[in-house]
Amino acid sequence: MALYTELPIYRHGCDLLSLALDVQTQMPRIFKRSLGEKIHALCVEMLEAMAMANACRGAERLQQLDNLLRHLRATTAMLRVSHDKRLISLKLWSASVELLDAVGSQAGGWRKQTLSTLSAAPAA
Repeated sequence: MALYTELPIYRHGCDLLSLALDVQTQMPRIFKRSLGEKIHALCVEMLEAMAMANACRGAERLQQLDNLLRHLRATTAMLRVSHDKRLISLKLWSASVELLDAVGSQAGGWRKQTLSTLSAAPAA
């Protein structure tokens, strides 16, 4: 088992958290505490889910990956609204799309692999 800090998904997650801080800084004051803090918190929760998924096996791993994907969908929606309302720049939006896609595809692949491992395991 690799250290979770060495996983590509974790590095992309850290980049996403850094971007979330930039998003929060760029937002108008009225949205920083509500929308900005929620985006930041969701990114932290995604990193926690990545670490837990790496430490767990079987159904527990699947549950952590589902949590990760749920947080990812919520973060995507909040960043999309931020962009649509012109609260963040196009540059931050495009960077966030790339990072969200990278994390999503890696988490989806990890989930698919976990599901195939669970279905291939003999019943005990």
